[in-house]
Amino acid sequence: MSSVEDIEKAIAELAPGDLARFRAWFDAFDAAHFDARIERDAASGKLDALADQALAGHRSGHTCEL
Repeated sequence: MSSVEDIEKAIAELAPGDLARFRAWFDAFDAAHFDARIERDAASGKLDALADQALAGHRSGHTCEL
């Protein structure tokens, strides 16, 4: 069995309270990794073209209102 399968099995066997604690921990863990990736992409310039495109659209009046 792979380590991922072991983790899946262990999670499936958690008591409801422990599952809630795990879910809260994993949400925070996942969000931190997502934020770090966005920060790396922004710092490296990977998002510059998208930002320029969005700003150009906004300046030309093509901004969607929510």
